[in-house]
Amino acid sequence: MNLYEFTARNTKGEEVSLKDYEGKVVLIVNTATGCGFTPQYEELEKLYEDYKEQGFVILDFPCNQFGHQAPGTDDEIVSFCSMKFGVKFPQFSKIEVNGEGAHPLFQFLQNEKPFAGFDPKHPLTPVLEDMFEKADPEFRTKPEIKWNFTKFLVDRSGNVVERFEPTTESNVIENKMKELL
Repeated sequence: MNLYEFTARNTKGEEVSLKDYEGKVVLIVNTATGCGFTPQYEELEKLYEDYKEQGFVILDFPCNQFGHQAPGTDDEIVSFCSMKFGVKFPQFSKIEVNGEGAHPLFQFLQNEKPFAGFDPKHPLTPVLEDMFEKADPEFRTKPEIKWNFTKFLVDRSGNVVERFEPTTESNVIENKMKELL
């Protein structure tokens, strides 16, 4: 399996084949508009603007599963992202990324690249680890997405190459992405 075998609804409710992104380097992100990591939209938009002409695209999948931090409608989320961060990369309809209702794309992504830990140098890592440890001492061994702004990098052939947790600095993502471009 690869990325191109999936579809997802855009913010207009239309089913989009991810085969439309064949031949591109793709960064798939589960996002939220009311999260401490929400300012990452600015970094993501900069990456998109800097590299889109080289065949790079970001696919944004809002998700309200983590702290109910994406409560708005699809239109409200698009408006917020556009006005606050100038987002121009493709945005999709709000989805679930974990559990029984998880979108098949995110089931696939987690299977391909399970959780491997937060960036130990990030200042929020101890806070996140403590929170997850209290909820589930086995959280490190489970593949699911832990929080908003988890990112999956997909190569031009649709293969999942890397997973980045929300604590990963954008320059690390950019360097790995540039290797694929």
